[in-house]
Amino acid sequence: MADLNGHEGGNAGNGQAKPAGASGSPRPTAERVEERRQAKGNADRKTRPGPGAGEGVRSARDRIRRAAKTDKGRRFTALLHHVYNTDTLREAYFGLKHDAAPGIDGVTWHAYGEQLENNLTDLSARLKRGAYRAKAVRRVLIPKPDGRQRPLGVTATEDKIVQRALLLVLNCIYEVDFLDFSYGFRPGRSQHHALDALHVGIKKRKVSWVLDADIRGYFDAISHEWLVKFIEHRIADRRVVRLIQKWLKAGVLEDGEWRPSDEGAPQGGGISPLLANVYLHYVFDLWLRAWRRRAKGDVVVVRYADDIIVGLQSQWEARQFLDDLRERFAAFGLELHPEKTRLIEFGRFAADNTKRKGRGKPETFNFLGFTHSCGKTREGWFEIVRQTMRKRLRAKLLEIKQALRRRWHDPVPEVGKWLASVIRGHANYYGVPLNIRLLRSFRHQVIWLWQRALSRRSQKGKVPWKRMWRIACRWLPRVRITQPWPTERPFLQTYGRSPVQ
Repeated sequence: MADLNGHEGGNAGNGQAKPAGASGSPRPTAERVEERRQAKGNADRKTRPGPGAGEGVRSARDRIRRAAKTDKGRRFTALLHHVYNTDTLREAYFGLKHDAAPGIDGVTWHAYGEQLENNLTDLSARLKRGAYRAKAVRRVLIPKPDGRQRPLGVTATEDKIVQRALLLVLNCIYEVDFLDFSYGFRPGRSQHHALDALHVGIKKRKVSWVLDADIRGYFDAISHEWLVKFIEHRIADRRVVRLIQKWLKAGVLEDGEWRPSDEGAPQGGGISPLLANVYLHYVFDLWLRAWRRRAKGDVVVVRYADDIIVGLQSQWEARQFLDDLRERFAAFGLELHPEKTRLIEFGRFAADNTKRKGRGKPETFNFLGFTHSCGKTREGWFEIVRQTMRKRLRAKLLEIKQALRRRWHDPVPEVGKWLASVIRGHANYYGVPLNIRLLRSFRHQVIWLWQRALSRRSQKGKVPWKRMWRIACRWLPRVRITQPWPTERPFLQTYGRSPVQ
């Protein structure tokens, strides 16, 4: 499987890796860090143990991490005993959300914890002897801002515990393997790290074209056959592989009817983000690294799960990359969405080029909730303007409007505290430089919606704006920029044409 850039090698057991055999392929060099030093607690971060987790659990995972880092071509043959260790299962249990919805068994986090030690001991024994059985995933539909619905899988509590326990172990291996431009669902990395890396990459590199790649139904299109092959590049413990296959084949329960799952990874499962990252690591990331070495111009890429943005220097190379990417994805059962995938002119010269060609302003693209557009500073230098996506803004205001109807008769202080938390949460995420106008607009719209709700429940008619303003000043915080400029964040890793030493 040379086209996978796989890491063929030997075995590793009990957290210690064995040398690769003579037939093993040469090991690729580790991904090189660019721009700034790696964030504290990323791939080398020690997982914080949960209540009751012993030092042995932490040191065992440290040994796995060191073994994976020492030799990228080694395979681990004995990992399951790290998973069914009761200390690991207990740590996984306390790492779950306490108010998460129950799966098809109806067991909540609190109910499972009433007999926690007995339940964990029984679960550990079943995992050890191979008697553990994965339950089907309960599927619910979550409304999307565009009016469509996103399928979300609700996993049973016991399955969540085992998935999180395995995640704690596998992260020690894959956090060493994953490349630096992959940000989604990884420890120590956030959406803002990805946004800032993209911002710095486009400004510092010679980027004139941006490819906004959208994978059609990615989580539902993952091939189980290919995914298992990718996992086996690093995991030789057949019990762990079978455990993952149990979750993949557990099926989906929707409207009381069970349906088999022959492909895809249900969104919502604890292990699903890691499996999705593993799939794209082999299908896209390693391939992109090899493609980039042949490129004539600069290449900048940032991937957050299945959201991919690629910046390229020339139009010819950008079109060639898009054709090659379609071919690459097709070989592994993936497809670029024909309408949502866009190649646009974007960068420091885009405004002048489009104006000269009579096309007006350069096109914009969306990434992680922000609309990115070409702008200029007061001194006339090129600047990337990031603003809240209008679609996201409208969807959030509609959600607040509907929630206010449900809180119609709640006391003003109670509603005020809730709206204050909503505004703070919105500003904490969308409070990036140059976005203050839309932040203030959001707060103003929230005040207006609250005024309408108070007026409709009042017997004295409409609440005067003067009084409403006093209420807003009393309960609703003023918005401000909460995020630093991208160049000021201490963790930045981009992927240009050549490493920055």
